Amino acid sequence: MSDLDGGQRGFEEFVAARRGALLRTAYLLTGSHHDAEDLVQTTLLRVVPKWGRISTSPEAYVRKVLARESVTRWRGRRWRERSTAHLPEPTATEPTDDRMALRDALATLSPRQRAVLVLRYYDDLTEPATAEVLGISVGTVKSHARDGLARLRELAPHLLTEGEDAVAVGQD
Repeated sequence: MSDLDGGQRGFEEFVAARRGALLRTAYLLTGSHHDAEDLVQTTLLRVVPKWGRISTSPEAYVRKVLARESVTRWRGRRWRERSTAHLPEPTATEPTDDRMALRDALATLSPRQRAVLVLRYYDDLTEPATAEVLGISVGTVKSHARDGLARLRELAPHLLTEGEDAVAVGQD
């Protein structure tokens, strides 16, 4: 067997083992199942050429590409938004499902704040690890987490546990 076959098999095994976790993280970053699938696919396509170099410990690298690609995709889409003279009718203000409320609240955050909160509280990364994944300073991670959590407290206070800076749902 050649190294190429072993590398391909290793990549396929990684994808089979981690696809669900990558999709969950991507869903929290994008707020859409379709966008999450596209984000994971794009991430995996970007990782394939580097697989030989990262195959011994790919998790951190793949997570970094996923988070950065999410921010990059958002930047490209924001210019395609269109203004409208009439706003749609407001939806019910009391979501029946905490996951839906969390998704809606996360969608109001900037992509960088959302990425920080997802990596810190959903993927349970430390502040230094989150900073490394996103390519920002630890201080920036702290300020984005503080500001993002403050916004979540305003929008969905029932999702945050009292006295803690942690998202209470989404970690089944």
